[in-house]
Amino acid sequence: MFQSVLNAMFRCSHRRTTFPLTSGRGVARTYIACLDCGKEFAYDWAAMRVGEPVSQRLPVTAPQPMFR
Repeated sequence: MFQSVLNAMFRCSHRRTTFPLTSGRGVARTYIACLDCGKEFAYDWAAMRVGEPVSQRLPVTAPQPMFR
């Protein structure tokens, strides 16, 4: 609740984003992520435009073992 109030008052402008990334596992999709808030957006390579926010995140795979 408190986070939603802060988001309403101080919205992120999403000006600092990553280079378009394409996921290689499962469903292949191209997206960008905001470096300030972490929100992901669909990206269209043909039109070179940012699309709608991505609501479904990619499933997390099994954790990799740590080597010491």
